Amino acid sequence: MRTDSGGRQGPGGPEDAHDLRHHGDAEVRDDGSALIDLAVNVRAGTPPAWLREHIAGSLGGLAAYPDGRAARAAVAARHGSPVERVLLTAGAAEAFVLVARALKARQPLVVHPQFTEPEAALRDAGYTVDRLLLRAEDGFRLDPDVVPEDADLVVIGNPTNPTSVLHPADRIVELARPGRTLVVDEAFMDAVPDEREALAGRTDVPGLVVLRSLTKTWGLAGLRIGYVLAAPETVAELERAQPLWPVSSPALAAAEACMTPRALSEQGHAAWRVAADRAHLVAGLKEFASDGVHVVEPSEGPFVLVRLPEAAVVRERLRRLGFAVRRGDTFPGLDGGWLRLAVRDRATVNRFLQALDQALSLRGS
Repeated sequence: MRTDSGGRQGPGGPEDAHDLRHHGDAEVRDDGSALIDLAVNVRAGTPPAWLREHIAGSLGGLAAYPDGRAARAAVAARHGSPVERVLLTAGAAEAFVLVARALKARQPLVVHPQFTEPEAALRDAGYTVDRLLLRAEDGFRLDPDVVPEDADLVVIGNPTNPTSVLHPADRIVELARPGRTLVVDEAFMDAVPDEREALAGRTDVPGLVVLRSLTKTWGLAGLRIGYVLAAPETVAELERAQPLWPVSSPALAAAEACMTPRALSEQGHAAWRVAADRAHLVAGLKEFASDGVHVVEPSEGPFVLVRLPEAAVVRERLRRLGFAVRRGDTFPGLDGGWLRLAVRDRATVNRFLQALDQALSLRGS
């Protein structure tokens, strides 16, 4: 079914060509030590020293089984929610698996382009998954009216990876209705200044399940820590699908520390720095408009999505020039003409733009 704002795509079609298990770390996994990383959306220079020291201080208690009560209470307090609405997880990725295994659905739908793990988890759980493909010509923006009524589990990212689109909260809320689970991936919301358009902590939206990650802003991808905010009965269902002690003691210590006033203040300052660095990157990319480089705007996440001719060739040339960027063709709704670039500091961005100039000038040579 085609619509004015996107397309609904069922299973078994061309979407199966997308590698849902490909992630940015694959770009730097082997020879990544020699590359400047613009492929992985983890904030550079993290975790900060005070957080590393706090995590290290928790290691003396490794003989005891993890006790998540303090961390859970800290997350609840940070969002103004009862603890019964909070579930700690081994990163947002575990939460996607729990949603797929524990929350029953007849017709799940994933809004793409977006992070591919939610769909991969649903498929692994035996679901046939529909896709709603948002279109580049519409700025990859959501029109709630095109989401089919029969979709009883809808997944959307905000801000969305890889498009960097921040959907208005009110527009996402329009997707909610009785009998539907609305899963909103807010893994990058803490990189948005003032977390505007956030739904975390909302209790008035039926069926709302919000997923958060602490791995991106705080540099904890190797520790695996995230959480779910949802109605108590939904949290209970998800918790029953977890193994015992799913979150390690160091990860719990990190979660508690990242909820403190000091951490939240640092997070807020970091979000504004990212916004400034992103503006610098976007401005630099626009200088290549005559080379066919197009930036998706407005970009609101700690990354930008760009379309350019011969993107695969440019990507390989950038690797030879010392930079790793994320290919876009593994995201449903995108093809080989897209690249995702993580936002870095101005000095790194300037070096990258110089490399991009060289890569573009070498195309076809």
